[in-house]
Amino acid sequence: MHVLYAGAMHATKTLLVVYHSHTGGTRLMVEAAVAGAQAGDSGVEVRLLRAPEAQAADVLAADGYLFATPENLAAVSGLLKDFFDRTYYGALDQINGRPYASLVCAGSDGTNATRQIARIATGWRLRPVADPLIVCTHAQTPEAILAPKQIGPADLERCRALGEAMAAGLGMGVF
Repeated sequence: MHVLYAGAMHATKTLLVVYHSHTGGTRLMVEAAVAGAQAGDSGVEVRLLRAPEAQAADVLAADGYLFATPENLAAVSGLLKDFFDRTYYGALDQINGRPYASLVCAGSDGTNATRQIARIATGWRLRPVADPLIVCTHAQTPEAILAPKQIGPADLERCRALGEAMAAGLGMGVF
């Protein structure tokens, strides 16, 4: 699909959002980011895929990426790791320089999960275009960890703003 801008033809850009959510917190963060990406007039198509559904072809077809995960045992979720395991070599050396950002719903810290994503993205030679966005739920007991998560309005706004910035940057060709 092509969109006409000021007399020139430009291919529509695609932002691929890949996520896993077990207790709903990451899903809420992703929904806010997607709403932000779709709110502007960027002309960017947003593709939202759960980690088990995403394939290497989806990665190759996208112009930018937003990876989202809960922090599980100080790491990315197993299903997001599985996505990276299944798609890594199929996209290697074919997506160099494309932009990415990450969202982490953490119980206490989240930084190790963001480091894991950054390491994989470095191997893919992706370019980080925003600091990792970590929302801490402070869930520390087994009951709190397994309970459905709620994300506050201020944190959802941060997620929405990240999605909007990613789409605007792709749409304007900034990255």
